[in-house]
Amino acid sequence: MIDLHTHSLLSDGVLLPVELVQRSKARGYQALAITDHCDFSNLEFVIGSLKKFIRSLPREPGINVIAGVELTHNYPEQIPALVKKARKLGAEIVVVHGETLVEPVPEGTNEAGIKAGVDILAHPGLIKPELVELAAQMGVHLEITTRKGHCYTNGWVAGLARRFGARLVLDTDSHLPEDLTRWEDAKKIAQGAGLSVSEIEEMRNNSLCLLQKIMSKRNRRR
Repeated sequence: MIDLHTHSLLSDGVLLPVELVQRSKARGYQALAITDHCDFSNLEFVIGSLKKFIRSLPREPGINVIAGVELTHNYPEQIPALVKKARKLGAEIVVVHGETLVEPVPEGTNEAGIKAGVDILAHPGLIKPELVELAAQMGVHLEITTRKGHCYTNGWVAGLARRFGARLVLDTDSHLPEDLTRWEDAKKIAQGAGLSVSEIEEMRNNSLCLLQKIMSKRNRRR
């Protein structure tokens, strides 16, 4: 499992980053991105804390750990500046909390996130077809999620991604230990969204490509 969207107690998760890493390893994870919720009030704190944590890990931790953020419930007009600042501060992956059906996310968030060139638009809800087409053009990944509630629109997102050639990734949006999902179980959720075996493998390859890009950038900075 390459999970590029999870949360620690640096935002509203319940696990220390190191607990999240150990529990992910136990479930056979290859990579884990810790992407705690951020706005302008805590961006420096979260990214700085995660970078410090990753530097503290053993040289061979047995799992790739990535420092990221999920820009959450921000006003759409704030998103471009937040994305730019997050990258400048060293976020290795930038996620925007999309317009899920189960939370009052401001209208226009999906569009703002895509236009800002985020890595992943998480659980984008009943995203408009023209925005899925734009995501495909800009290389923004759309998320298929295992998380309860957010997963209600997985089928809608999968169908439009197929139509327009948008890239998909499969993440858990974990907040609790039990949210962490083995790949075999995650695949079943993707199949339930109407994705074929080959499409699921392509989705995993999309996550792998993102991971390889991140690790390559990290190695060049050393």
